[in-house]
Amino acid sequence: MVAALLDGRALTASELALAARITPQTASTHLAKLTEAGVLSVVRNGRHRHFRLASPTVADMIDGIVAVALAKRPRYRPLSWQARALGAARICYDHLAGRLTDSFVARKYVVLDEEAAEITTTGTRFFTEFGIELARLGSTHRHVCRLCLDWTERRPHIAGAVGAAITKRYFELGWMERMKRSHAVIVTPLGRQGFQETFGIDASEPGDRRRPESGR
Repeated sequence: MVAALLDGRALTASELALAARITPQTASTHLAKLTEAGVLSVVRNGRHRHFRLASPTVADMIDGIVAVALAKRPRYRPLSWQARALGAARICYDHLAGRLTDSFVARKYVVLDEEAAEITTTGTRFFTEFGIELARLGSTHRHVCRLCLDWTERRPHIAGAVGAAITKRYFELGWMERMKRSHAVIVTPLGRQGFQETFGIDASEPGDRRRPESGR
């Protein structure tokens, strides 16, 4: 159930029970414990209750646990289409993870070290032209630009206010769409063009496929 909430959305107890393949009664018991422990928070909408991760810190904790769990998996095992889609681009709480985030480092918009991320002068210029107001992000009560461990690619990517703003901008431009019942995103035809023209990268495989190719 916690994994189902890693893309930042709030879901009902019934939806979480379905995701975990357990009964609603069992789900309610676990959700109560997770809420009491501060892992989840409850959003009320009239008579309905929706559950979500309590904070970005909780998302980081869960991602860390998943990264440790996956460290022992076979390195070269053939990946499914769904797994390849997750590796290309997925929603990680409120920001994007996966190979499509590599371009910011490759173009030196952001410089990474072991524990932090710093936006360069070139990066500041790019983000401004791309429609992201860095000055406004600096006024929020969260890290402007920080690192988040990517369990699909086993390397860090950009999170914090900047990571969330970039992801929001992609959706605003129509470059991406959410994939049903998955953290992976679909890169639209407009997005393929945008990633190619803006970053010089090919985003056509596999994140833009809505279903596996026939015969594979």
